[in-house]
Order: sequence, then structure tokens, then C-alpha cells
Amino acid sequence: MALIVHKYGGTSMGSTERIKNVAQRVAKWQAAGHQMVVVPSAMSGETNRLIALAKEIQPQPDGRELDMICSTGEQVSVGLLAMALKAQGVDAVSYAGWQVPVRTDNAFTKARIQSIDDERVRRDLDAGRVVIITGFQGIDSDGNITTLGRGGSDTSAVAVAAALKAEECLIYTDVDGVYTTDPRVVPEARRLEKVTFEEMLEMASLGSKVLQIRSVEFAGKYKVKTRVLSSLTPPDIPLAQEAASGTLITFEEDNSMEQAVISGIAFNRDEAKITVLNVPDRPGIAYQILGPVAEANIDVDMIIQNASSKGMTDFSFTVHRNEYQAALAVLNEQVKEVIKAGEIAGDPKIAKVSVVGIGMRSHVGIASLMFRTLSEERINIQMISTSEIKISVVIEDKYMELAVRALHKAFGLDQPAV
Repeated sequence: MALIVHKYGGTSMGSTERIKNVAQRVAKWQAAGHQMVVVPSAMSGETNRLIALAKEIQPQPDGRELDMICSTGEQVSVGLLAMALKAQGVDAVSYAGWQVPVRTDNAFTKARIQSIDDERVRRDLDAGRVVIITGFQGIDSDGNITTLGRGGSDTSAVAVAAALKAEECLIYTDVDGVYTTDPRVVPEARRLEKVTFEEMLEMASLGSKVLQIRSVEFAGKYKVKTRVLSSLTPPDIPLAQEAASGTLITFEEDNSMEQAVISGIAFNRDEAKITVLNVPDRPGIAYQILGPVAEANIDVDMIIQNASSKGMTDFSFTVHRNEYQAALAVLNEQVKEVIKAGEIAGDPKIAKVSVVGIGMRSHVGIASLMFRTLSEERINIQMISTSEIKISVVIEDKYMELAVRALHKAFGLDQPAV
């Protein structure tokens, strides 16, 4: 008998019929002798509906009040799921985050979990109940309801699993696992049976939408065994088959994982490039450029400073496309005159393509194969950045899908795993 945490997304909870299916699945796991904790999201579309209501009243909604409103979506979900389980003869109890309590800081709309009290939950589990906890929310030190921001239910589920020292956290989604790349771009993409935490962290940070990055960070920090699997399978699928499906995020690197040099190709077209031309090449210049950008709460991704020529250099960096205009405004208003820069140029039509794999640690020639593949497709590389297990390049966004398909083939990701 093990303690298992299930997380269900908005699609899985999208109607009363689907909620009954979730209840049937959870009941099956409990009947097999497992202690069950379930963390559901709000019904699909519900959080967006609540935010839209708030914006009709106040175009820039007050953070505290918005959290009060948005937290109701998950409360509906947990109540309905508890009822569905009771209707199937399974004793269940639902809790809002503040009742557990899930304690967070007071950053409304994007709070971070600080601690979870497990006493109440354990009492119910020991009494044979299924415990259902709202995802996405908690309570701050002043007793205010807080929400964790987009994807917060994944983070809640992994955090609950960590606090309860669960055997495994199963995250049910509308995809059946983590793929070598997005199957909508490359139909030959394969599902990975397992992926290391580090690879998953890189993929999540590089734009893979399967798991929210904060949940992956949590899983890594507390060594929570996490599995991503499909909620679209029949709820009465044999337990052994279900428990081995999807993709396991693991912390052990075995030899077979080392043999697979590259695990996946990640891409992100929501990027923009900014170049500050003719900058004096002197100590502190990077801070003078990026300091005001950071103070404006704009995240910078890749950074490149060119070699100096006659005491001058060019400085390029990328930001999220949504923050492109804001970053340009900061540079033009606060930086350009101060550092006596020549010109500030920008390109919002770029994409980042990355190859990810722990096998890079023990294999050479990855970068040269990547660059040769792109050159054969006549794709120009504008920027390059590397880490121990990934290589990222910035290219024109119109070539992004071509690059992903070519790299997927070049690294043999379309071939079945050995």
C-alpha cells in the first residue's frame, strides 16, 4: 500500500460526466489498497471566465480580490469530485487550500508555497478517506486567500506529494506523456518512457508546455517521483497498465539514458531580440544596460557581447515577445544617453530552438551536428547559448518548424528507442 497523489487538469474536470470518470479512476486506485490524495484544477474555462468577470468591474483587478474570486473555481471542483466519489460508495472529503492549510507568501496572483501542514490530511487518510485538496491556492500569514498563478495546480500537487512523502505524484493531462518534440510540428515524435529531472527542467524552461516549470523545480528540490500520463484513457483501464504508462520523471541516470545523446528538441517562438550597437567596451557596461531592464521586471534570456573593436562593442539579448516594447522603451529612455550607445535595434520575429539531453555530458560533436544540420537547411544562426545538457540557438521564426524537423531527424529521435 502506498500514498499516491493524483492531479487532474481543467479538461479532465470539464463536465460532470468527466468528473464521474475521474472519481471512477480514483476509486480504482483506492480499491487496490492505496491511500489517495487528489488535487484537481478548476473546470476548463472557469478561471478565464472569473478573470473576465473581474475585468468587467475593474480593468486592472486588485490582486487580493482577484485571488478571492479565482479560488472559487477549484472549490467547485473539489466539492463535485467528493460528491462523485461518495456516489460511488467511496468515503471522501474536500478541503480548500486554507483549510489544510497550504501556507504561502503574500504575492497575490503569483504566490509561492512556503509550507503545508499534513496533520489533518493524514488523519483522514488513516480513516480510509480519499482527500481532495484544491490546487492553485493557499493562505498567507494574514489569513488572505492567495493563488499560485498559471499552472499552479501542478505545483500544488507536487508540493502536497512532497509534504506527505508520497510514493508518486501522477499528473493527468490531455497528452499521454513527454515527447521528443511537439507532435503537431513533427508527426514522428516519440513519447519518452522516462526523462531525467534536469532534462524536464530544461524542456519546461524552454517552452515545453507539458508541465509548469515551478512544479518541476519542486519535484527536483524534494525528489518527488512524478509521472505525466493521459486522462483520456478509459477509467477502468487495468491499474498495472496505467501505473506504467506516460512518462516518468526520474532522478537516477542509468546507462540507457546516457546512450540516448539527445532526449528532445524544445522550441519557443515567443521571443524577441534587442541589440545595443556601438557600446563602449568597459567594465560594468553589461550592468548599465541590463540593470534598468531588470528593475522594470523584464526577464532576460540569452545574452551575447561581441568581441571589442577599437574600444566599442555590440550587446544583444533576448526577452519575451510580450515585453519587447517595454524593454525598448527602457533602453531608449534610461540607457542610451547614459552609456552613449550608437543605436538600439530590435527584432521581434525570432525563435529559439534547443536540443536537450544528459548524454551530452559523455558525447562530443553535438554542437557541430546541430550547426551542420541547420546550415544544410540554409538557416542562419543569430545567437548561441549552451549549458551542460542543452544547446540553444536563435533563428528567424519563419524557419522554426523546418529547424525542429531537421534536428529531430538528424539526432535520430524519430527512431524507436533501443
